[in-house]
Amino acid sequence: MSIDYKSAGVDVEAGDALVDWLRNTSTSKSPHADKLISGIGGFAAVFRMQFPEIKKPALVSSTDGVGTKVKLASLFGVYNTVGQDLVAMCVNDLVCCGARPLFFLDYYATGKLDPAIARSFLEGVRGACDEADCALIGGETAEMPGVYHDGDFDCAGFSVGLVDEDEMLGPDRVKTGADLIGVSSSGFHSNGYSLLRKLFDKDLDAWRDRLMRPTHLYPRLVLKLQAEGLLQAVAHITGGGMENVPRVLPRGTRVRLLDWSWPDEFVEVQDRSGLSRVEMLKTLNCGIGLVLVVDPKHSDRVRRVCEGTGYKTFVLGAVEPGARGPSAEPEMVY
Repeated sequence: MSIDYKSAGVDVEAGDALVDWLRNTSTSKSPHADKLISGIGGFAAVFRMQFPEIKKPALVSSTDGVGTKVKLASLFGVYNTVGQDLVAMCVNDLVCCGARPLFFLDYYATGKLDPAIARSFLEGVRGACDEADCALIGGETAEMPGVYHDGDFDCAGFSVGLVDEDEMLGPDRVKTGADLIGVSSSGFHSNGYSLLRKLFDKDLDAWRDRLMRPTHLYPRLVLKLQAEGLLQAVAHITGGGMENVPRVLPRGTRVRLLDWSWPDEFVEVQDRSGLSRVEMLKTLNCGIGLVLVVDPKHSDRVRRVCEGTGYKTFVLGAVEPGARGPSAEPEMVY
């Protein structure tokens, strides 16, 4: 008896049908559609670089996944929100240096391709790309029987953005005395889920909505603030919590982190885990999705813009000279 690829567990036709669905449901209104020379369905995507208004164009790239949140997506049968998570974890990194997202590619791997599940995931990806003004330009769907079991899957994303080199945000722009303003997260976002799954194991269903709430997409907010010249640097608060902030501070500086009111779900995590305040802040976002570094004279304007678009803001401290000298690594003081 012969054994073909399908009987071995890989349905090539199902994969092709998924690609056809995604390509045929794309529209000319997709972000940067006018710059897409070839995209979904080919061996590689081709994007036309036409940005004459940018004097010193620099490409910016970012790649990420959503961690073990995929286990809860499989358990609950909720896939579109992790599609948004995947895009957000990439494009939120891009805008930290002031880059506008251009295009995004996804990688989706599973033991057996279920077209309905894959479509739900990709609808989340595409919707998030639209919101972030980012073209979904291609990707890969892989069936890997024997590697993934019982409905398991994993995903990864890759994004490319564009920035004028002279307008990049980052440590070189940060001045002593600058204010740090926290921008609210939607909840846990997409890190710490190995811990969260253990802590909520006994009552997962009761916490489903909060655990599956998708990551905020911050590109439009950051790019609006940048266009007004209001930002010195931006930190995306993901794995490692507030330890992400020193990555955008210059050497020889520090920040004494002020307290803010944590959302209830983070208070619950601390109660269940017994983690100290500092351990919590170094593990989870504790209600802060972005930290904006701004000149104090712009702080009120920045907060008004953020709150006018639905975000809460928090004053987290100010950049001050470090205690260990001008050449020391930047630090957070908790």
